[in-house]
Amino acid sequence: MADEKQKHLVFSILEFLQTSLNNGTIKQDDSEGIEVAIQCIGEAFGVDLNDAAQAQAYSTKPATLVSIFDVFVNAQKKLGNKTAAAASAASTPAAPASIPKSAEPTAEDKKNAEDLKVAGNRKVNEKEYAEAIRLYGEAIVLNPKNAVYYANRAAAYSQMGDHQNAITDSLKAAEVDPSYSKAYSRLGHAYFSVGKYKEAVTAYEKGLTLEPNNATMKSSLATARTKARDNEVAPSARSGGAGAGAGGMPAGFPDLSALGGGGAGGMPDLASLMANPALMNMAQQMMQSGALNSLMSNPAMQQMAQRMMAGGERPNIEEMMRDPQIAEAARGLMGGMGGAPQQPPRGGEDESK
Repeated sequence: MADEKQKHLVFSILEFLQTSLNNGTIKQDDSEGIEVAIQCIGEAFGVDLNDAAQAQAYSTKPATLVSIFDVFVNAQKKLGNKTAAAASAASTPAAPASIPKSAEPTAEDKKNAEDLKVAGNRKVNEKEYAEAIRLYGEAIVLNPKNAVYYANRAAAYSQMGDHQNAITDSLKAAEVDPSYSKAYSRLGHAYFSVGKYKEAVTAYEKGLTLEPNNATMKSSLATARTKARDNEVAPSARSGGAGAGAGGMPAGFPDLSALGGGGAGGMPDLASLMANPALMNMAQQMMQSGALNSLMSNPAMQQMAQRMMAGGERPNIEEMMRDPQIAEAARGLMGGMGGAPQQPPRGGEDESK
């Protein structure tokens, strides 16, 4: 529903359009479209040019929309000239311009900001994270120099899965107060959640220099270090990587040729395979789970076994992995060996100060 100020403005616009129709400013070919526009705009805002009561209440006559706009344009030009003159004077060495300091929040602003933060904390406890984010944002407007508000909003963003905004707010909290340890705890969690494990390690380490006895950050740091180390030591074992792995293996699967021997097509020799404890443990898991029986029932696997027993050429691993059943079995096996992706310990991550 349009308020009175809006109706004043709309009435002036409609008067301008009607006058433009009457004085020939608008061509005859375009008049029908303007008439429809006048009717539609009037209905949308509840304004009628033919209503005498509205004309008395909303019309700006004898002033028109054009004359009002002229006043604005002339005032803007005068202001622009003054601004240009001031800028020219400030550029001279004799009169350097001083840069005013940003205003400090008043005591009332700080109190109101704290009330908003408390309300935001309550919404976090009630899991109403979007509302909490709004309340923390209002607190920041009143007092942008309190790092707690940014860190609390970062925690709410993380709870909603918006880790990029959590990173932004955590960095801002650390900028506002570099000694606030929770800013780095929030930052480490957000970095970990988007797979930036090295950055998470750095953030947790910084937080622990400020709060060395924080058990949550110690645990989170250990987890982040493990993930960062795994990424560096075994990049070929990560799923979703680009390109084919070494030895002709598809992306996301480890290089079996590293297990020993090294035959054609990335297939190690049998003696080396039998002597490898990791591979033997993998085989035992397959037999216990029944995955081996399922895999060997695949025609491609049966043909491979027959060729090997007959002394034929070694199998092409890359070609075999194109078989959906074999690929699925292999992915399941690798997932069973590696387990589900680690998550950072979440203790205290959603706590608000």
